[in-house]
Amino acid sequence: MTSKSKVQYAGPLDWRNLVQWLHKDGVISAEEAQRTIARCSQAESVQHPLVRLASVSMRRTSDQKPLDIEMLVQWLAQYAGLDYLRIDPLKVDVGKISDAISAGYAERHHILPVVVTPTQITVATAEPFVIDWIAEVERQSRRSVRIVVTNPQDVHRYTAEFYALAKSVRAAGKAGSNTNSTFEQLVELGRSNKQLDANDQGVVQVVDWLWQYAFDQRASDIHLEPRREQGVIRFRIDGVLHPVYQMPMGVLTAMTARIKLLGRMDVIERRRPQDGRIKTRNPRGDEIEMRISTLPTAFGEKMVMRIFDPDNAVKDLDALGFSSHDAKRWEALVKRPHGIILVTGPTGSGKTTTLYSTLKRVATEEVNVSTVEDPIEMIEASFNQTQVQPQLDFGFPQGLRALMRQDPDIIMVGEIRDLETAEMAVQAALTGHLVFSTLHTNDAPSAVTRLMELGIPSYLINATLLGVLAQRLVRTLCSNCRVRDDEITREALAEVVKPWQINGGFKPYKPVGCVDCRMTGFMGRMGLYELLEVTEGFKARVNSEPGIDALRRQAVADGMRPLRLAGALRVAEGLTVIEQVLSATPPMD
Repeated sequence: MTSKSKVQYAGPLDWRNLVQWLHKDGVISAEEAQRTIARCSQAESVQHPLVRLASVSMRRTSDQKPLDIEMLVQWLAQYAGLDYLRIDPLKVDVGKISDAISAGYAERHHILPVVVTPTQITVATAEPFVIDWIAEVERQSRRSVRIVVTNPQDVHRYTAEFYALAKSVRAAGKAGSNTNSTFEQLVELGRSNKQLDANDQGVVQVVDWLWQYAFDQRASDIHLEPRREQGVIRFRIDGVLHPVYQMPMGVLTAMTARIKLLGRMDVIERRRPQDGRIKTRNPRGDEIEMRISTLPTAFGEKMVMRIFDPDNAVKDLDALGFSSHDAKRWEALVKRPHGIILVTGPTGSGKTTTLYSTLKRVATEEVNVSTVEDPIEMIEASFNQTQVQPQLDFGFPQGLRALMRQDPDIIMVGEIRDLETAEMAVQAALTGHLVFSTLHTNDAPSAVTRLMELGIPSYLINATLLGVLAQRLVRTLCSNCRVRDDEITREALAEVVKPWQINGGFKPYKPVGCVDCRMTGFMGRMGLYELLEVTEGFKARVNSEPGIDALRRQAVADGMRPLRLAGALRVAEGLTVIEQVLSATPPMD
């Protein structure tokens, strides 16, 4: 350490030492130190000591202001005799930092290179007294190391983002485009307020880079968001939005114009929402379809691109997350010759993926599979797909009526929203067709009461409904960094799903975080399902006692496993965590 340090100390930070140093340095009073020690001693935590101390809101002696994380980091830098740095992602050359120190080494030592010159590497860390890595970095890089102290949360976040970005830029470079330099040049041009054209070669290459980066990161959505001072790019990965890059508004506007041009949208019109579609290819050469939506906002035009990757849109039942118990029952259900099968759940719960995957399995050469959707999520060659157009008086009922004259065997209706659509679906099922559709209900039994609320008589429900699949999506643990969780017991998990028992294997895990999973501890998502089959006993209940509680009891007696139980079983298998299950599934009565 430098001679300016106020303490002779080596090793990882400990919150108790930090409290003592803060008191010794006059930052907090003796009373505040005692209060903090009492609060932090109540439970152990895996949080970084600085994050932990920031969470208890210690008050500074000088002005009684609570000490937030940045205040603590700045104090620690001064106490250690080092410079403080607030990382600005726009000022980091990701290509150079990834060449200087590998992702695995940076992750292992909780360090992040931020500036690389021919003679020096500036390394950000939140552990200023852990310095055993310096000699090795200096030897390998043939540069001197300068340490700066930064927010531990920023080190965690940017380690994942910078190395992922560097990997994507390198991949683009191998494909023959000088994306890295072009990207930096565009940022500089944007800062100079130079007008950028949608057809500029730099803009073209950066848009291509953006898509390839999104595919590489397994993003389901790309958000281009104008803000007051700058533009922001965010990716939705496994259901969670991640900031990816910030850039001058001129660059973002040019990128938005380029994408609108490719999506056959009106580039000049920025006052009203627009929709479009683009086809491109991922790094493996597979065709990818994207649905584009624009929306005027206070600071400009916001754009969202929904990515439909064929690998994600059509999966087998194991990949979707079906248990063997439900997979067999679902397979039997979809092989029935006629009737209605419903898939329920909130927006973003994976209903469309389940339907597309199921239809793909039954769409053989011998049958005519026709869909009416709003919008068509993804073009599938083995289906005959129709887009509803309300402005032309062509909605779901009209689409279904037209499909009935097209000699269909299997029909998929995007959503049953009203009585007219529900009646048409019932009519199609009664005349010998297999009908798939979706409803927005909380669980599977609620779909039956919803149909009754729309006005479908119970005898028609019994005559046509085959089954209801309710589903949710939960994030799955990253297999590269997860570790066993000994704090979760079989009894504690069973308590969540009473009166059910958790039988079979029991290997719960917890998230850690690595570069591969962007330091989140999670990689991908899986479905949780509850499958209601309409049995003779269930039909009798619909006629005699159609209340939701009675229907749920009968469905369970017929073999339905509730959503929360399905999630608890996945926790027991070590695939997800109980917090994910509790937040995604309705409570069990």
